Amino acid sequence: MREPRRWPALVDVVLTLVPMAFVLGATTGAGRFQGHPLGAAGYLWLAAAALPLVAVRRVPLPVFAVTAALTGAYYVSGQPGGPAIVLPTIALFVLTRTRGPLVAGIAGSVVVVAALAGRLATGVTLVVWLVAVLGIGTAVRNRVAATRAAAQETAERQSRLAEQERLRIAREVHDVVAHSLAMINVQAGVAVHVADRRPDQAVAALRAIKEASATALADLRATVTVLRSGQGLGPAPSLDQLDELLDHARATGLVVRVHGSPGDLPAPVDAAAYRILQESLTNVIRHANQPSTVDIRFTRHDGSFTLVVRDDGRGATTPVDGNGMRGMRERAAALGGEVAARVVDGGIELRAELPLEKLEER
Repeated sequence: MREPRRWPALVDVVLTLVPMAFVLGATTGAGRFQGHPLGAAGYLWLAAAALPLVAVRRVPLPVFAVTAALTGAYYVSGQPGGPAIVLPTIALFVLTRTRGPLVAGIAGSVVVVAALAGRLATGVTLVVWLVAVLGIGTAVRNRVAATRAAAQETAERQSRLAEQERLRIAREVHDVVAHSLAMINVQAGVAVHVADRRPDQAVAALRAIKEASATALADLRATVTVLRSGQGLGPAPSLDQLDELLDHARATGLVVRVHGSPGDLPAPVDAAAYRILQESLTNVIRHANQPSTVDIRFTRHDGSFTLVVRDDGRGATTPVDGNGMRGMRERAAALGGEVAARVVDGGIELRAELPLEKLEER
């Protein structure tokens, strides 16, 4: 756990020692060239001006003030000239990055006014220095902020995509398992009820159970294979498989009547309509009270595809938002459509409106 803490400390040390070594070395050479060697007092003075940089990332404003004051005092002390200005420049740059150009500008202006009062340099030179450091520091600050914002946006987008994928997988597994288990449950009940009196009907029910379980296992294997491969979705369900879906419902004893035809649909609408119809039939089998007939109606109107599923159950109450209902609404909403359910004559009527025009324009 202590390993990561060493890196910021190392950065602080490098940020201090490298500029200090550069300033001391350059000033030593400049002093020899000027015929005025840098003495022990000068070395100590410059080191004292550089050492506060070790804390510049934590307390940039005090460090800048101290470094600027010691550097200014050095220049008026009669010591050899050199690049000591590098030290407050680094402090001002870090101050701009961490506290922003306003605070850094005010602090830098105070230093410029003090330097002008002490006649350390011309006004133009100091103003150019201040503007240059503030400009570079602000540009780096904005760049870092933009990079962080982009990284955060990317992370949030990935999180949303992961959540959408998780919900999609949950819907697929629910639709596959719930429908098949509902068929199996009904047929198992039939087999148990007639096993002694009508063994031939019990055998038919057991065969239906075998077929439903085989279909469920195949669908689950396909879903798991797609998830393991990470290569996107598997074959999408389609209303081309409508007969197979209706046969499963009819095998439970329901009379299923189809009105109209879905026709050719965009793939996303086709897959969503299939899953919504599958879940609707599952709900009829599992939750409707003594249903005997289910009417399915396909219509198109004003660029919209409508699917209506209505059962003739008794004493139905307003449907609650369970996993199945929530999944149907999510599928429709993903396409810009909607799903609503209501009680009609004791049974439930589910209506799904799925837009076609927007998808066809893509």
